[in-house]
Amino acid sequence: MRMKAGRCPSDNLSLTNKAVVNEYDFESNVKYIEVNTNSGHHYVFTVCMDKNVDRGTIGFSLPQRKWAELSLNQDIEVKPCNVSECLCLIVVEADFIAKKAYENIIIISIKFMVPILKVLFNFHRATTEAYDTDQMAKEFLVQFSGMAFSCGQQLVFQFQDKKLLSLTVKSLEAADLSAIKAGRESKPRPAKLGRCLADTIIQFEKAEGSSINLIGKSKGKIVRQSIINPDWDFNKMGIGGLDREFNAIFRRAFASRVFPPEVVEQLGCKHVKGILLYGPPGTGKTLMARQIGKMLNAREPKIVNGPQILDKYVGESEANIRRLFADAEEEEKRAGPNSGLHIIIFDEIDAICKARGSVGGNTGVHDTVVNQLLAKIDGVEQLNNILVIGMTNRKDMIDEALLRPGRLEVQMEISLPDEKGRYQILQIHSARMYDHKKISADVNLEELAVLTKNFSGAEIEGLVRAAQSTAMNRLIKASNKVEVDPQAMEKLKVERDDFLNALEHDIKPAFGAAAEQLEHCLAGGVIVWGNPVSSILNDGDLLIKQTKATETSGLVSVLIEGPPNSGKTALAAELAKRSDFPFVKVCTPEDMVGFSESAKCLSIRKVFDDAYRSQLSCILVDNIERLLDYGPIGPRYSNLTLQALLVLLKKQPPKGKKLLVLCTSSRRQMLEDMEMLSAFTSVLHVPNLSDVEHVKEVLEQSDVFNKEEVSYIRNKLRNRKIFVGIKKLLSLIDMARQVDDEFRVTTFLTKLEEAEAVV
Repeated sequence: MRMKAGRCPSDNLSLTNKAVVNEYDFESNVKYIEVNTNSGHHYVFTVCMDKNVDRGTIGFSLPQRKWAELSLNQDIEVKPCNVSECLCLIVVEADFIAKKAYENIIIISIKFMVPILKVLFNFHRATTEAYDTDQMAKEFLVQFSGMAFSCGQQLVFQFQDKKLLSLTVKSLEAADLSAIKAGRESKPRPAKLGRCLADTIIQFEKAEGSSINLIGKSKGKIVRQSIINPDWDFNKMGIGGLDREFNAIFRRAFASRVFPPEVVEQLGCKHVKGILLYGPPGTGKTLMARQIGKMLNAREPKIVNGPQILDKYVGESEANIRRLFADAEEEEKRAGPNSGLHIIIFDEIDAICKARGSVGGNTGVHDTVVNQLLAKIDGVEQLNNILVIGMTNRKDMIDEALLRPGRLEVQMEISLPDEKGRYQILQIHSARMYDHKKISADVNLEELAVLTKNFSGAEIEGLVRAAQSTAMNRLIKASNKVEVDPQAMEKLKVERDDFLNALEHDIKPAFGAAAEQLEHCLAGGVIVWGNPVSSILNDGDLLIKQTKATETSGLVSVLIEGPPNSGKTALAAELAKRSDFPFVKVCTPEDMVGFSESAKCLSIRKVFDDAYRSQLSCILVDNIERLLDYGPIGPRYSNLTLQALLVLLKKQPPKGKKLLVLCTSSRRQMLEDMEMLSAFTSVLHVPNLSDVEHVKEVLEQSDVFNKEEVSYIRNKLRNRKIFVGIKKLLSLIDMARQVDDEFRVTTFLTKLEEAEAVV
């Protein structure tokens, strides 16, 4: 019969997803009808009877008219039909309904603003609320069991007290009942039309571009976007020596993001929102942050330098922080748990996140910036789709509130690379030279890794560049004009000597051994003039072994004390050199001339902080009483510096780090009065020369006097009391060196008496 398409008479009947007909138009046993449109397409509907529908008219809901491309009052051909196929699986796509319709209503209808805002509030709540597909499948069967379904059919589904959902039938599978009744094996086959049974399996999938959050076992295959970029090659990261740190960051920050949102919700787990990378300059903090941004399949990372946030206008600094998080906030509201990851990288974060109250002035800009950042990362309206990566080499300056769990909770120290890490970095920076055969066969990267103790990643890269420049310089002809050898491309090769030259002259590690200062302290060498010196060197070797031992606490502090000019500094420098530690730093009063007490304390503190970054470190604190501003008249001393030294001499280095502290002093009694001797693990006494045999040993090693002259001086000093420091004695020997041979001995003995070294 020919009929007309009309509206569904009520909202409740629309939710049944059935075509509504008048009871006088069809017999009571008609359950399904086939509708033929003018375009020649056929659509099957399940029917229900209602007297409110005019005869000759069929009431369709809006989704039904949209699916069948029907317009109101359109003429259609209708006939009863039978649906024999029984469905064993129905796969439907789910999405929220009428989102755009609500937006249009807001524009058109102002007077109904309150109910519309309620609808929008429910819509926003629905985007973040999880929908259990197992419960949805049960409700689907209760509402639609016995109905006919076609591929592409659109439905309206009311699930419990939540918002209406729009469903689209994606695929159907039918079972061969005759085969099953006959006991034959039957596999489900795809179907275009079928009848839903009480035991039909219902699977829900998220529609493309939808923000609905589906959970449960009845969720069909949803292609989840991997957190790791599929095109990423870990071997090409260009990060060397940071394997342990990178693995720890991945475990803490990204493992939870690999799993589906429902699994994370079942665990009650929250994603890590912040990472702080700290360590000395040049160790790869910025490189690691940059590579993390490239590795993750996330939104384009926002990289900002700390000082860029600050603005001279009131409120603009805080607004800059809010702008960084605006995109993440918008997507969180729209997509909820399915939102993509937004990465914000702060370089030099200590510039904007100083401890609140520590910055002078009455503007309080730094404090409000810190407050704004804290509110965005972990405030009342916290975001779960952000990852903030901060980098600094001054962790101590950052506000403590920013470092607690929930904010920058993963704090990873990017320290100086070990030998294995240095080898990896050398491989990375020389890979292209090996690929193009521009590196000589005599270059041994393992040897260079051993030689580059305490080099940072940036310094190793600089070493490679310096070696390359040396190699290129060999092929430049020195003449009136600079010319390059025409065959330079074939001849150019970086050799071992180029690297050694760069190590010796061009690149020095910022955290390496203070070789020049040690050589300056050892300008005259160490003369073993007797058992006292041998004993001190032997004890020093034992203390060095104690420092290196794994079972020890990690801190060994030694006081080398004795009268002035007794050679304490040279012995301390010799022990520091013998230790062969990768980090050796000399802390002397002459480096701090004119410093205030606070500046002097900060300088000493920095030396110790730098030492904690190396596996094995040695600090030589020379002339400790001068550091304390001690004066015998008064007496006067700096209590602030004293307390700082006492704390640092007793402070244990970080786990796995070893520190040897060598201090020299000519005022043991003064240190005892200040209760400072207890801070040292061991005290070594360096005496003056008091025996003629000791003087004879020094004279023989000086090569200034011949055997007869040494014998004559010995006889002259045999029955006299001697008390002279090795430094003073060597100075008198150097003075005698300048005199003619016939007066040399006489001059030496005379000056020795004038210095009151002989009585």
